[in-house]
Amino acid sequence: MHASKRTYEQDGDEAREIAKHLPYYPFKGISKFYDIGGFLAKPDIFQEIVDIFVARYSGGGDHAIDSIAGLDARGFVLGPPIALALRVPFIMIRKEGKMPNTISSSEYDTEYGKRSGLTVQRDRIKEGDRVLIIDDLVATGGTLGSAITLVHALGGYVVECACVVELKMFIDPPEGSGLPSRKKLFESRGISHVPVWGLISEDVLTVEAALPEGYVDDGEGH
Repeated sequence: MHASKRTYEQDGDEAREIAKHLPYYPFKGISKFYDIGGFLAKPDIFQEIVDIFVARYSGGGDHAIDSIAGLDARGFVLGPPIALALRVPFIMIRKEGKMPNTISSSEYDTEYGKRSGLTVQRDRIKEGDRVLIIDDLVATGGTLGSAITLVHALGGYVVECACVVELKMFIDPPEGSGLPSRKKLFESRGISHVPVWGLISEDVLTVEAALPEGYVDDGEGH
């Protein structure tokens, strides 16, 4: 059964409750890494997030979709239950060398550094397909930007990019801040018309993880 057709706002009451289960900790050389593992350990919270996304994309109109594309790897956790609830196909967008018969995007930058291109199988998206792209978090937009270009290359239309967490600091930071601009990146790629929606922002992500003794930041890219 689909969730009720109601509107969920970024950092609304539901988002603020969910944010309590998204602790941050130092990882990959950054001070605040937001971990969706916090809510994956709580089935009721995970189900609420799925219901919110289902409600957003089940009403037709501007949000009508033909398929959901999830990004390697956390998009593979979030996307399938949403796709199943909406009765639409799920498409994997993966790192290079993982699937046959693919097209590839060019390499791209993230907040952790440069990454090789993403890939999608050529027969998964048809001309005119309305595709929702899902990931756990959007920061600089490099990964989402590459996924958008893949969908467009196959003739699809990206309805929206949806994430549990959107770091607003990267949308359009002031000159001289030293932060990359998602707005400028999307403009440079000709994809500034593609909307990005996040349920939760850094404004309400205030839970600092209790780190175990001997904790090591051993993530790649630092």
